[in-house]
Amino acid sequence: MKKILFLTGTRADFGKIKSLLQILEENPNFEPFVFVTGMHLQKEYGYTLLEVERCGFTNIHTFENHTHETTMDLTLAKTIEGLSAYVKACEPDMIVIHGDRVEALAGAIVGSLNNILVAHIEGGEVSGTIDELIRHSTSKMSHVHFVSNTQAKKRLIQMGELENAIFTIGSPDIDIISVVGSDSIQFCEGTIATLNAPIPFGIDTFFKSSLTSGLSFFVFFFFFVIFSSEASSGIFSY
Repeated sequence: MKKILFLTGTRADFGKIKSLLQILEENPNFEPFVFVTGMHLQKEYGYTLLEVERCGFTNIHTFENHTHETTMDLTLAKTIEGLSAYVKACEPDMIVIHGDRVEALAGAIVGSLNNILVAHIEGGEVSGTIDELIRHSTSKMSHVHFVSNTQAKKRLIQMGELENAIFTIGSPDIDIISVVGSDSIQFCEGTIATLNAPIPFGIDTFFKSSLTSGLSFFVFFFFFVIFSSEASSGIFSY
């Protein structure tokens, strides 16, 4: 039986690994473990550990990685310390991480320095912020890559990663959409229609750490949606 350790620090990355976790939980050939840390354990961010626990996974371990100074370097150091101890306890065959947060970087560091296979989801993306540096550093310390598009795969190859270790799988968010189902999507569309907006409108979400570098694009996109005669009402994410 292979032991697979998943690391999650936010509701966002948990959504990316949840479907794979559920499949492995039901497969007798695998024993999944979940290392829960970061924002999941903070009440100001909704204490989303509850979402992880509601899934009913067998092996859930929590670790508080935030320090009183809340700087990224100290958070990284503390996460490495906690994850290293847990890895020695559960002895996983693989560590699965996602994205560009310090928790993912900690997973890659602990795995690679302990000769444990590391799988990185959605490497090779670009953002122009510190997140991008963390993402690329995480990829370089990983052994298997699950990317969302061919451009990301090309970047990883340019960084020196082995082509036969890179798999283009698309965005794991597609799994979430397929689970939500068409009925829920139609409900959202129907709710938007009841607003009876006099002009086309858009609801845009953005990640605050990318705001500075992407502000000009955000403003352009917003006004394009609002004032374009071809635009229709909808929800967008940036």
